[in-house]
Amino acid sequence: MNKIILKISLILVLVVITISILTIGKNIYASNDKPINDKTESKLVQLKEKELTSLEDYKKAYGSDSYGVTAYILHRVQVLSIPFSILGILIGAVYDYIIGVRHLETKEKGQALMIMFVTLGVICQVLPLVFTVVVKFGRE
Repeated sequence: MNKIILKISLILVLVVITISILTIGKNIYASNDKPINDKTESKLVQLKEKELTSLEDYKKAYGSDSYGVTAYILHRVQVLSIPFSILGILIGAVYDYIIGVRHLETKEKGQALMIMFVTLGVICQVLPLVFTVVVKFGRE
């Protein structure tokens, strides 16, 4: 059971990191079937420029392109992990307290889900801090 939970949590972390990597630096295009107006387009361009300047700030702060991109990705994972953790805890609570009233194996599944998502949430929240400490103070 613990091996399954570990594999699932590892897969979820890898999926979140992959999604974050794929969203960096994407060009924003308007589709042909849904025309967007100038106001929406300008907001999208502003969001893109804001993210690119944020990425450049990370690169300057860490003194390297690779460290800056890694820190930016870890920050995005940190921000995105909060809603995913809450959603996972809620799903686990439904399995534990609602469905698990009649089926004990489902109750255990709900408890395992809640523990897994709390653990993943804590790891995703602490990982950028650990990276910063190692990079900033470990290189001296």
